[in-house]
Amino acid sequence: MCDVKKYEELYKEIEKLKPEDTLQLVLEAETEEQREFYEMVGDFLLQKKQKKVIERNLF
Repeated sequence: MCDVKKYEELYKEIEKLKPEDTLQLVLEAETEEQREFYEMVGDFLLQKKQKKVIERNLF
């Protein structure tokens, strides 16, 4: 069984990332798999922001 609390904390930390942070992670990734993971994280965070903008009719 996984440590759910640990992953909740990781999620909270990931949510704090700025676009430039995810770009840095992508550029400095050691493997292709890591690079793809960081790209997905960046996409996820961007989608969350886009959803908020759409909900507020700010576009």
